Amino acid sequence: MTSYWLSEPSPQRSDVHVDNPDVAVIGGGVTGCAAALRLAQAGKRVRLYDARGIAEGASGRNGGFALRGMPAAFDVTTESEGEESARAMMAWTERAIDTIESLAGDSFRRVGSLRLAVDEEERDELRAEYEALVAAGFVAEWIERFEPPLAGRFTAALHHVPDGVLQPARWVRRLAGLAAEAGVEIREHTRVESLEELVGATVVVCTDGYPSGLLGEIEGLIIPTRGQVIATEPVPERFFEVPHYGRHGFDYWHQAEDGRIVAGGFRDVSFDSEFTADEQLTDPVQTALHAFVNDLMGRELRVDYAWAGIFGMVMDFLPVVGRVPGLDNVWVAGGYSGHGNVLGFACGELVASAALGNVEPLLPHFDPARLLNADD
Repeated sequence: MTSYWLSEPSPQRSDVHVDNPDVAVIGGGVTGCAAALRLAQAGKRVRLYDARGIAEGASGRNGGFALRGMPAAFDVTTESEGEESARAMMAWTERAIDTIESLAGDSFRRVGSLRLAVDEEERDELRAEYEALVAAGFVAEWIERFEPPLAGRFTAALHHVPDGVLQPARWVRRLAGLAAEAGVEIREHTRVESLEELVGATVVVCTDGYPSGLLGEIEGLIIPTRGQVIATEPVPERFFEVPHYGRHGFDYWHQAEDGRIVAGGFRDVSFDSEFTADEQLTDPVQTALHAFVNDLMGRELRVDYAWAGIFGMVMDFLPVVGRVPGLDNVWVAGGYSGHGNVLGFACGELVASAALGNVEPLLPHFDPARLLNADD
């Protein structure tokens, strides 16, 4: 139950106290820290709360991928949202990766990512996305030849050139440090039980899939979903410099800087049990992860770390950002459907900008009110 990312000691931050905050941010992950930083830089008095510690939720319990775009493929987003909007979303996330790179220091490496096809059906889907990306002017590459251990396992791959990998806990703790330097008070191990505790402040809820109890009518409509990950013993050979996604994202892995294979996924071996806010590891998923890594590497590897984190799933695969329906002065950012390292940062900045009164063209696509009409 120990996250490899969270095993690294947390750095010291500036000790800040804020009286009568203008804004209360709930959640000390990437979204909450990004929103708090942006709000403080705009001159707001900001206090951030987290029931645990900074990055100890999903931001320290994921696979460490930094991916552009929406959770759905670019061509699928184009069909659902229109070409102009899909292009704007893709460019927005690419700018977010640029900003992360400028702030994250040694917690980010821009290495690209590979979406791998395990069969002809997936190959056709990836080819359609590749062609749509290139036609829209985005950088992408098509790969059909692989070196071992990928050779013979996959039929093709789409290389997303701007992507990267993160040490996500280190990155978010660094972001929290920047927020503190900008004047944000950070209260760790402090759970806000009700909005009545925050009277007089604008509230920004940034807990993604973790239930907050603060979202009124849409509470629970960002569906809590468990992701399980393992990290092996260090492997001296370098096999996987970039993040790899296979089987429509149900398998994902890369090699950390110290050589460990970090692998996650396999929710599909036990779908029903993985729609939960419980961080408990389960035997079916863990067994599948171990077997996958051992088969990929051709030998038994010791697992040194195994952990679970909760992300928020939304059925239309668009984030949820904006005012909370029926609640005055309460905003939300979440619903990243497993792609929260980049989307979470981008949406933290977006919800902060919107709460400051700025007009944001993407916001109507992410309107939380749509969740109330999802069955219409």
